[in-house]
This record gives sequence, C-alpha cells and structure tokens, in this order.
Amino acid sequence: PIAMLVEQAGGRATNALCSILDIVPTGLHQRVPFVFGSAREVERVARYHTEPSAIAERSPLFGNRGLFRA
Repeated sequence: PIAMLVEQAGGRATNALCSILDIVPTGLHQRVPFVFGSAREVERVARYHTEPSAIAERSPLFGNRGLFRA
C-alpha cells in the first residue's frame, strides 16, 4: 500500500483525522479520503480540516469581502 511506503520514507498518510494505516476496513471496496506526502505539508492540510476558520483569516480569496470592491 502507498500509505506504508510514504510513512516508511518519512512522510505521512492520513485522512485528515487519523493515519490511513490505523483505519480498519469495513468492506472490500471501502473508500476514505487520502492525503499523503511530506509530514509538514500533510499536517498543514490536516489543520485545514480541523480548523476551517484559520483558513479564512489568511486567505484573501476566502476572506470577508464582497464580489464588488468599494
């Protein structure tokens, strides 16, 4: 599995809530979200899911502004 290879190489593989390797499958074709890569980048994506308000404060695209500028 790709999650095992990524974690053995020093990265992380997660569904933004827990490690992919900790998930016990409930069915043969079960699907889960999958985020993998460097540990730092995966941690940042996981924070986006656990702290959605933090994104709006730093992102001008999703900040508090209208469609038309005054």
